[in-house]
Amino acid sequence: MTTVEGKETSKSQSVSHRLGDQSSRLLVRAAQYVRMSTEHQRYSTENQSEAIGRYATERGFEIVRTYVDAGRSGLNIDGRQGLQDLLGDIEGRKADFSVVLVYDVSRWGRFPDSDEAAFYEYRCRAAGVNVIYCAEQFENDGSIGSDVQKVVKRRMAAEYSRELSVKVFAGQKRLIEMGFRQGGPPGFGLRRQLVDERGASKGLLDRLQHKSIQTDRVILVPGPHDEAQIVTRIYRNFVEGRLKESEIADSLNKQGVRTDLRRLWTRGTVHQVLINEKYIGNNVWNRGSFKLKQRRVRNDPQSWIRADNVFEPIVDRALYDAAQAIIEARSFRMTDAEMLVALRRLLDRKGALSGLLIDETDDCPSSGAFQRRFGSLIRAYQLVGYAPERDYAYIDINRALRRLHPSVISEVVDGLERFGGRVVRDEASQLLIVNHEFSVSVVIARCRETAAGKLRWRVRLERSLLPDVTIAVRMDGSNIAARDYLILPTLCMDEQVLRLQEFNGISLDSYLFETLEPLFEMGERSSLKEVA
Repeated sequence: MTTVEGKETSKSQSVSHRLGDQSSRLLVRAAQYVRMSTEHQRYSTENQSEAIGRYATERGFEIVRTYVDAGRSGLNIDGRQGLQDLLGDIEGRKADFSVVLVYDVSRWGRFPDSDEAAFYEYRCRAAGVNVIYCAEQFENDGSIGSDVQKVVKRRMAAEYSRELSVKVFAGQKRLIEMGFRQGGPPGFGLRRQLVDERGASKGLLDRLQHKSIQTDRVILVPGPHDEAQIVTRIYRNFVEGRLKESEIADSLNKQGVRTDLRRLWTRGTVHQVLINEKYIGNNVWNRGSFKLKQRRVRNDPQSWIRADNVFEPIVDRALYDAAQAIIEARSFRMTDAEMLVALRRLLDRKGALSGLLIDETDDCPSSGAFQRRFGSLIRAYQLVGYAPERDYAYIDINRALRRLHPSVISEVVDGLERFGGRVVRDEASQLLIVNHEFSVSVVIARCRETAAGKLRWRVRLERSLLPDVTIAVRMDGSNIAARDYLILPTLCMDEQVLRLQEFNGISLDSYLFETLEPLFEMGERSSLKEVA
């Protein structure tokens, strides 16, 4: 249950009873919303409720209902049943309260897009229920001061999550390169082994078991001898016996062999055994990512993190390479048109496409083959007229923008030189050095369209390089041409990521003129504004 009666959970309720019937009728009925990010924050919700209870007692609120999201990330609303119930009760006119008490802005959420946090608060207010942040140093009264502070607090909450994500990713990357396993089942024929900080074994981990000591690590080791033999037999049947994956799966099922998840074998599960490098001792990570609870994406092989020969192998490297050669040759013999015909046949049979469906089909090349031949699965989908439910167009847009970047740099250099600047490019940092006096970073900001049709941009500032000026190229709605250029002095920018709307509440003109005019030594502001 995410909602409980306040008289059962709130300490402040007992206070209101002691005030007497006449006093309690004067109290404002309120609900409280509490959230903690992980199960490890065991007492977080109790601490929030206690602080909210004190606030309610001091301000004359009677807490009649509590909405809880325990162990839930604040990055999105998915899975946050407490917040969903709160919004549902308010908008469904079921709420018997007029105020929602929340500990602080971050407990409401750490949404990457701060507008989302404002949107949920607006939905409450539009239905006649106000949201109050008990631990913040401002009153949420709709004044300019409170609105500005809320925007800052929401951005800070989102930036905290982003910075934490970057740090966690860097730590995971280092551990992968050191040969440690980072999550996920080990796979058939392998086991997860717990080791201490000196590398000494502490035993095997069963399914759903996890390490409990921070300094402990997990590696992969060969499983039972009979499972390792089955893995080797899969490879030999495929390479030497020339059996198809589906034939190997049928044989295993007839023998009563089950996968590591105790399921029947399929063409796809056999194929995964044949292409996974962990069976030759390699540690490969970041094939897909799900950062900040946003869309899950399949990453390009160039961005995979790997460490070779860090686990004890089950399969001989020559046997593994032979299997990969056979898989590659199956699609190599087919022309582009033949591959697309096979993909279109699959689409006609199934009504949809996915990497898993492709890998489960005998008369179709593997999903990896389509990626290598056409650049991406999305491109192959487009060629057969299939549009997936999720919009992955941004992957192709990012590739196009990377190709566009050199020409954008050239345009910026030409523009600076046209107005008298002398520009050289620092080979180490790739920054532009203008007049041997100040450095310039040029970044391209992809245009994103919200569900409401609004345009948004994220400008990632090169804080590590500390350029004097960042020229942000905001692309148009089609991400084909530049919409405009923003000149951002680093000294005036405190954030690593600048989130921009079509029309922003803060004007950059004063920063622009004060910072760039003396650098260009130009007398007329009209000329400088033309450059911007």
